[in-house]
Formats: sequence, structure tokens, C-alpha cells
Amino acid sequence: MSRRRAGQGALFIVAMLFASSGALRLGSGIGAALAKAEGEGAAEAPPDATCEMPSALSEALTLREERIAVQEASLKDRLAALALADAAITRRMEEMKAVEAELKATLAQADGAAEKDIQNLTAVYQAMKPKDAAALFETMSPEFAAGFLGRMPPDSAAAILSGMSAEAAYGVSVIVAGRNADVPKD
Repeated sequence: MSRRRAGQGALFIVAMLFASSGALRLGSGIGAALAKAEGEGAAEAPPDATCEMPSALSEALTLREERIAVQEASLKDRLAALALADAAITRRMEEMKAVEAELKATLAQADGAAEKDIQNLTAVYQAMKPKDAAALFETMSPEFAAGFLGRMPPDSAAAILSGMSAEAAYGVSVIVAGRNADVPKD
């Protein structure tokens, strides 16, 4: 039974707190209504502190909105500048690719022309009498002579080498034999 009374006492205290809270809320509204009714026709009551808070908040939000607008404009300007720079870089890259392609074509043409000249000169040396070609090859540097002899068919190269002195033929043979020594074998 004592438990039941303890529960009723706690319930009574909670009910009293609710009632007093409601009375305070009603009382605060009634005081303002009475003051307004008495002051009708008189000057308006000065605004209380709760009215100033929203205007300060509004002012702060306005300032923040202005700062954000300035930042947005700055970002738009930067994005526009980046877009222009990107377009300029893209255009420059395309120009560079075109120049590179043109240079490659020119180099290929020059390489082709040089290769054709070497082939023609090799054919001339090959068509010469081996004795005359051997005399000419002896006056060339061994590296230069090896380049031509390496392009000739073996029988023509052998005929020219047999007409050269032993020392010159050996020097050219060593260069021709060692030319591909550094090539990977795997």
C-alpha cells in the first residue's frame, strides 16, 4: 500500500508542474494583451528583444549572401578564364601535332631520298669492275666502305674485297662483322 501512495505522490507532483507551466504561459500572454488593450490609441510599445533578433539574423544572412555572391562571381570569372586557357592549350596542341606530322613527313621524305641515293651509289659501285671498286674502297674510311659492302650481294662484295689490300679488307670485314654485335639475341 505504501507503494501505491508513493506512486500517487509522484503523479501529483508531475500534474502540478504541468499546471504551473500552463499558468505561466497563459499569464505571459494575458499581460501583453492587457497592456495592449490599455494602450490603444497611445504610442506603440517599444519593441522587445525578440524583435531585434530576427533583424540581426536577417542582416547577418544578407551579408553572408553578398559574400557568397561575390565568391560565386569570382568563381565564374576563374572558370571562364580556365575555359579560355583550356581552349588555347587545346588549339596549341593541335597546331603542335600538325607541325609534328609535317616534320615527320619531311624527315621520312629526306630519309627516303638519302636511302635512295645510297642504294644508287651502292649499285654504281657494284656495277664497277671489282679491281677499280677495290682501289676506290681502299681510299675510303673503313666504316664508310663497310656500309656499302654490307649492302651488296656477297659475291660482289667478295670480288671487291679480294682486290683490296689484306689490311684494308680485314678492317672493313671486322666492321661489317661487328655491326650487329650489340643486337639482343632473345
